[in-house]
Amino acid sequence: MAHAGTLPVAAAYAVGLALAACQAVFDPCLTTSVPELVEDADIEAATGFELSTQSVAGLCGGLLGPLVVDAGSLDAVVAACAAAYLLAALLVVSARFPHPTAVAAPADGPAPERRTLRRILAGLPFIRRVLVCFAAANIFTTAVYVVMPLYTRQVLHASGSTVASLEAALGAGTLVGSFTGGRLPGRPVAVGSVCLTVMAAALALPGLFSHPAAALGSMAVAGWCVGVIGVRFVALFQRLVPADDKPGFFAVMQALLGATFPVSSLVFGALGDQLTARTLCLAQGAGLVPVALALWWLGDRGDTAARRAPTAPAPVPAGDAS
Repeated sequence: MAHAGTLPVAAAYAVGLALAACQAVFDPCLTTSVPELVEDADIEAATGFELSTQSVAGLCGGLLGPLVVDAGSLDAVVAACAAAYLLAALLVVSARFPHPTAVAAPADGPAPERRTLRRILAGLPFIRRVLVCFAAANIFTTAVYVVMPLYTRQVLHASGSTVASLEAALGAGTLVGSFTGGRLPGRPVAVGSVCLTVMAAALALPGLFSHPAAALGSMAVAGWCVGVIGVRFVALFQRLVPADDKPGFFAVMQALLGATFPVSSLVFGALGDQLTARTLCLAQGAGLVPVALALWWLGDRGDTAARRAPTAPAPVPAGDAS
């Protein structure tokens, strides 16, 4: 349709919705497969590698996107995106991984009961509270995709290349955080609380200092915090969530965190019509402070849950699945 003529806006929305739906299915499957492919001691490293691939994609997209737009028409952008998805599909189809030997269930035994998503979350109260904290944090962190273009135009008086540089800094920081998060000492809840506090200061920094270097540093530090939090908590969830519940749990996690993106875009987009970009930066930082305090308050409960978690994969009795 883009090659034939002007692409209708409705078609662009439909394509975006379809791609987001596919991504929402693909991401939980990828995360769920990690414990089946690596040993328990390698979960942090494997999770960091998994999350780093998304950071690399974001980094490359942020850098190459404006170049493709400047070098070609909408046809070139659509063709490049289609080629990337096609290549990814071919790589996924051709990939081969070792599968663990399945333990055969007794032929006359009852089939294991499939737990509903509500029962999965009801049996994991600590993790449920942590997810709520991160959903609240996501409302303020994902707002950078609305705030930074406004900040670039209103405060820095720059063009799209500056926006691309800011997105590249965010992706580079996330990439470094994904690789270094597993090496940081401390409990996941403590590390996550500190990272949220640091991220609050980083996101508020451009509101205090209107300089391109401050904005770039802010995005790099915020991205690093995002990478660290992702590695530490996804690895923690891999250990605390029973194996049979992981597909459903990670689907819920993806849905809960993903639902905050349109909320954040609508809220900060509406605020952008009333407030300055510097005020929005300060609002982002201020919004993360109570979330960091709430996560810190959950620390004692997190320690108790972590101490009860097995250090190696072990079968969970049916009566103790929750």
